[in-house]
Amino acid sequence: MQRRYISDKTAVAGVIEALLLVALVAVILSMIQLYYVPEIMKGKEADHMDQVSNQFSNLKSVIEIQSTMGVINEGNPNPEHAPYTSISSPLTMGSKELPYFVSARSFGQVELIDKIKATDYSYRININPAPADFPAGIPLTSIEYDASNFYFVPQTYALEGGGIILKQSNGEVMRVNPAMNVVNYTSTIEINWNIPLFSGMPGKNITSDYKECYIRTNYTNHYEDEIFLDKPPAANRYIRIYTDYPDAWDQALIRDDTGVLWEYYNNGYINVEIDKTTTPNNVVITPVNKNINLKLTVVDIGVQIGAGLVIT
Repeated sequence: MQRRYISDKTAVAGVIEALLLVALVAVILSMIQLYYVPEIMKGKEADHMDQVSNQFSNLKSVIEIQSTMGVINEGNPNPEHAPYTSISSPLTMGSKELPYFVSARSFGQVELIDKIKATDYSYRININPAPADFPAGIPLTSIEYDASNFYFVPQTYALEGGGIILKQSNGEVMRVNPAMNVVNYTSTIEINWNIPLFSGMPGKNITSDYKECYIRTNYTNHYEDEIFLDKPPAANRYIRIYTDYPDAWDQALIRDDTGVLWEYYNNGYINVEIDKTTTPNNVVITPVNKNINLKLTVVDIGVQIGAGLVIT
């Protein structure tokens, strides 16, 4: 009896189709992972940086309102009714990863450089002649946020001297100018400058995470002074701002026609330049053809990062 064998390749074709389908899915997923996920995450981190910028602007506004109301109500005969209540301002520290794909969270760290740290690190505003309340200089305090981005360029935001500074690898800018108002008189340039002086508490001055944290601020005290800087031939009159961000301060003051002191620098009434012979560098303002009348309001603001009561 002769046997016949019938060839059936249907099962083999099905296996090959399945393998090709798996390979196609793998290729598509690989393309998404390699090309689209980084772009999506870069967009998420860029959006987060915009959010931080807005939150820092809100924090600056809150501190300026607290400062103004505190100064106005200083000496209030009913101090229990004075508006010294602390306010919590949110700050989003990072952004989450994408579900189902391989991606990384971005983290951030926020730190308070209070008046003790600022003095230790040599951050200060030196004035000659010196203010009565700050003969060794006014501590240049700040609230600084560092973003550890994986896809978007890492950035630093700093609320310093009343201005908001943005720093990244290609440079730094003053995003929002400090609370400095200037009036031009016949022989004098009057500069009115409100400077926040941050005070902190150990254990409540730094945190890092990707979630939202809160920065609590409260008015505690203020100092007012008026300093007259004579033009030459009076010797060695200056305002020196010792900072890690000299280019941002230089830009805020004189770099273009939006600078606070641009008009007076451009007309030769005063001079502003960066002095890089010190650590940290400093931006120095000196009178040239007009005197400078500096009216200072230094407002002591209690700051705590995270949960807890603001010191008063």
